[in-house]
Amino acid sequence: MMRTIAITGFLLSLVLFAVVEWAARREGSRIPSIGDVCAYLMRYEVGPVPVGRIGLLGFWWWVGWHFLAR
Repeated sequence: MMRTIAITGFLLSLVLFAVVEWAARREGSRIPSIGDVCAYLMRYEVGPVPVGRIGLLGFWWWVGWHFLAR
């Protein structure tokens, strides 16, 4: 039961991700695309610490650990 709920949640997240990206790519949209958000995060720093890059690295590590490490 819990496995089904988790899979459904991840699939719902993917669908919402695709819908937001589609909405962002329409002409005249004010929604930033995923590429724009990632570019902003890569530039974000607190003093000399590249917080955005560390956060993105952590996110990709999490994705790899949970979906690719089996």
